[in-house]
Amino acid sequence: MKIALIGYGKMGHMIEHVALKRGHQIVCIVDADNQEDFKSAAFASADVAIEFTTPAAAYSNICQAFRQDVKVVTGSTGWQAEHKEDIARLCHEGHTLFWSSNYSLGVYLFNRLNAFLAQLMSHYPEYDVHMSETHHIHKLDAPSGTAITLAETILKNNSSKTEWVKGTLISPQGTTLPAKPIQPYQLPIDSIRQGEVPGIHEVDYNSAFDKISISHSAHNREGFALGAVLAAEFTYTHEGLLTMDDLFHDL
Repeated sequence: MKIALIGYGKMGHMIEHVALKRGHQIVCIVDADNQEDFKSAAFASADVAIEFTTPAAAYSNICQAFRQDVKVVTGSTGWQAEHKEDIARLCHEGHTLFWSSNYSLGVYLFNRLNAFLAQLMSHYPEYDVHMSETHHIHKLDAPSGTAITLAETILKNNSSKTEWVKGTLISPQGTTLPAKPIQPYQLPIDSIRQGEVPGIHEVDYNSAFDKISISHSAHNREGFALGAVLAAEFTYTHEGLLTMDDLFHDL
């Protein structure tokens, strides 16, 4: 399979390593300093483009790939709230996008467990749910896209909460508290930015008597990269708006 990379940071380098190891060919690499290569014959020859950039650049990158009739796998987060309907329309018109906030198989399984626990705990209102996520200091969005996905799963399966909100942000620049007091119907997500942490997500159910916690900790970025390449292999033979549920539909 011919793959174009959009974004050549740490994830882009890791995806390249995994893709080559699996026998694929990298035909084009587009980064911030060579945007004109979106219009190149090399980019247009790709079967799938894998995009890992920033919230500000992701949607434009996806659209530029679509203009070249190239399918896209993206792991960029922070752009969906503004462009979710636009992407749905473009995919309805014949383009193909695979999007996930996290490509780790472990995170996918963790969210399945998260859904089951949320359903179970909905019968025990004495437990209040809270979330936290920890990532490296270079991550621009907070809370993480994965944390938002986990929170939305809880909202779908536990009627005690009706919306998620930003909690406390702890970073090298200092601590930022929520703009308003957290209400009982709100699910707060605390964010921590430190070092080079690949990603830690935790869901806690607290009562006056005890706490029940589930968490996922990534050891490195290779699991994310492998998942992105597996998604690209799946996208190569499928059409439309695709997610991890499509990739792992038999689990």
